[in-house]
Amino acid sequence: MRVLISGGGTGGHIFPAVAVADALVELVPDCEILFIGAEGKMEMEKIPKAGYEIIGLPIRGIQRKLSLKNVMVPFRLVSSFLKVRKVIADFKPDVAFGTGGYASAPALKMAQWMGVPTAILESNNYPGLANKWLAKSVEKVFVAFEGLERFFPKEKIELTGNPVRKDIRSLLYYQEEAKRFFDWGQSRKTLLFFGGSLGARTINLAVRDAVEYFKSRPDIFVIWQTGRNDAAFLDCETAKLPNVRAMQFIDRMDLAYSIADLVVCRAGALTLSELAVVRKPSVLVPSPNVAEDHQTKNAAYLENRHAAIMVRDVDVGQMLIEKINDLIEDDEKLNALSENIGKEGRENAAIQIAETLIKMKNK
Repeated sequence: MRVLISGGGTGGHIFPAVAVADALVELVPDCEILFIGAEGKMEMEKIPKAGYEIIGLPIRGIQRKLSLKNVMVPFRLVSSFLKVRKVIADFKPDVAFGTGGYASAPALKMAQWMGVPTAILESNNYPGLANKWLAKSVEKVFVAFEGLERFFPKEKIELTGNPVRKDIRSLLYYQEEAKRFFDWGQSRKTLLFFGGSLGARTINLAVRDAVEYFKSRPDIFVIWQTGRNDAAFLDCETAKLPNVRAMQFIDRMDLAYSIADLVVCRAGALTLSELAVVRKPSVLVPSPNVAEDHQTKNAAYLENRHAAIMVRDVDVGQMLIEKINDLIEDDEKLNALSENIGKEGRENAAIQIAETLIKMKNK
């Protein structure tokens, strides 16, 4: 079996794609997998580290503001179509699978034109442009949220959830290891703050400015990922408190999740899927800087189901620490959030998607 997979630009597109690739290899050990990505994007680094071959296309996204860069978009698109046509002709995939992002549009559209069965994963509660364009001609649309019939043909939809990493799914065994890893001490409750690999400036500012609160609460242990863009926060007073563990990037997110009583983070689709699988109560701060404002829609979906608390980015300075203080003392509320978000979790999403792709190939 040969499978072409495309998706990238963000971890929310890349890591589910890798999880599905791993599941395919688990089910079909001699499966050959080839990734298609966008040159210069993070998938060109992350996919080889995961053990898979990737070919980059010169595709770029459209700038939403007037920009001379948009002049080159049609030429890059044509060049990408020509390159991916040769890749498909040489690789001869049995099925093509896309998770969104710049490269998935030409990769899957060309596969459709060349008669290859295709399927897509829509991670968010509001679809991106690439998936909207591809949906009419794919065989399957895997989704993580209910109610997407308003965007995709109902008969093509399969509710799977978002594929998450194996280490996240099995973290319940890691609590004692996590306490040693983070030098947890005798804390009563643990807060986990993170905003992705680059960081979330609004969340980071709130943590930095809450130094007096964390000083007054030595019973609360804080794990704080600043992200690459905000690494300077590692030198602030909050980061140096004895009950705070600040780092640019958390290499062992499984361990961080395992001891977190409350998570404060953005509302990307992959993050929400991980929170659901590990049943962690959360305060979600949607990023206002994403296409179609899909993080706000993701967070609202969970809040409406009493599965998370949402604080809008503009309200963080006034509300975030107050919300955290109320929640961290309310075990009944934390347990209710945990139970409700757990209902959204789907541990076997990667296997379910892989099994459907295999059926498509056999059909």
